[in-house]
Amino acid sequence: MMSAPRKQQRFDVLDDMANVSRKIRTLFDARVREKGLTLARARTLLRVQRGEAANQKELAVELEIETATLVRLIDGLEAQGLIERHEVEGDRRAKQVVLTEAGEALAGVIDRMAGEVGREVLSDIPAQELQSTQGMLRRMARNIETASQRSCEPALAKQP
Repeated sequence: MMSAPRKQQRFDVLDDMANVSRKIRTLFDARVREKGLTLARARTLLRVQRGEAANQKELAVELEIETATLVRLIDGLEAQGLIERHEVEGDRRAKQVVLTEAGEALAGVIDRMAGEVGREVLSDIPAQELQSTQGMLRRMARNIETASQRSCEPALAKQP
């Protein structure tokens, strides 16, 4: 059985991680607002620029959001003249999202801003600590995936 102080330490680590994540999002959101974007729109713009999804459905998966939420984000970016939707050949329902010239330029600016935020946040942390932390975070991500799969198995088994 885990001792109370150790249990508290584990909770504190997770709480600290959530706090850091929230603060990074807040900082980045403030920066991209100067460029007329929300954090969600900036993330979408960067994913499209990096070519991480072939169509809207894949983009929603990459961003870990519902398709309906993505449609609203794309509508806003399209209204700003930053992206366009193109039909996918052979599938009338699927839409590919591409950057306009203005979107490409702004995505480059946002990408540089993200790099600046990263440098500011990590500026005084030694490389060895970063490497150790990255290893820990990757193990945690694998543990989360394993736990998610286990928690979904009973539900999947009940389906006809």
